[in-house]
Amino acid sequence: MSTAYTTFTLGDTLTEEQRAFFDEHGYIHFSRFFTPEQVQEIIKASEEVQQKWIAEKREKVNGVPIKYGKDLNGDPIVQRFAFINQHAPVLADVLKDKRFDALLSLIGPGARLGINEKDGMVFNHYVNGPESKFTKMGWHTDGLRDIFMGGKLNPMLNVGLHLSTLKVENGGLRIIPGTHKQSRLSMLFKKKYFIDHAPDKNEIAITPTAGDVTVHDGRLWHRVALSSVIGEESRRRVIYVPIIAGKYAPKNENSPTQFYQRFAGIVK
Repeated sequence: MSTAYTTFTLGDTLTEEQRAFFDEHGYIHFSRFFTPEQVQEIIKASEEVQQKWIAEKREKVNGVPIKYGKDLNGDPIVQRFAFINQHAPVLADVLKDKRFDALLSLIGPGARLGINEKDGMVFNHYVNGPESKFTKMGWHTDGLRDIFMGGKLNPMLNVGLHLSTLKVENGGLRIIPGTHKQSRLSMLFKKKYFIDHAPDKNEIAITPTAGDVTVHDGRLWHRVALSSVIGEESRRRVIYVPIIAGKYAPKNENSPTQFYQRFAGIVK
């Protein structure tokens, strides 16, 4: 790992050191945000939503496709839940923690948690098994979505709520620090979106303990690396919720599936 990698503790406000670190690197990692009991409660709530969606044979949530796969025993599971906060009170309550208000200041006035916009609170469940449909994700920036939607690049941060303890070999989030300050040309063409999975010499592996929180700028190049282990040891769960600004654009059950969501088929 880079010597720039370090972790912090999140209080009710950000310190100057934390702000400076995020501004320079485009990401920040906070340890022990949730207790082990809270982590288990969140996982249990996701399993209840999963059971309901499988029984309903639900295909989309607010226009966003649900990604299904198979668990290690061959049973169907949901591997990507969009807007899960709207379907589990426990997860909606998680976002009421006042410490999230401190993170909004990284964007400034008008910033908000995008709980009803974009894909809402997204719960990802990765497992590296023979029938899994969601094991990795190629290099991308989240700014591509805004370009597809009209050209204006709005501020966006991704807050990761980590529910699994990971080592480098478990795969997971990889970022290239500092690329949040790149040009639009570099954002569009530095790498082949979603297709390129190759490690980058400048990338950093995010290796959280269950209960940690990370924030990364949506303009950063990032990917989800494949676990080099298989079976139960490869299982990892992480939630992402966006911090956004600009015009309020909520989604509902009648919202269309967007063009960029066709890239979901590239993710294996």
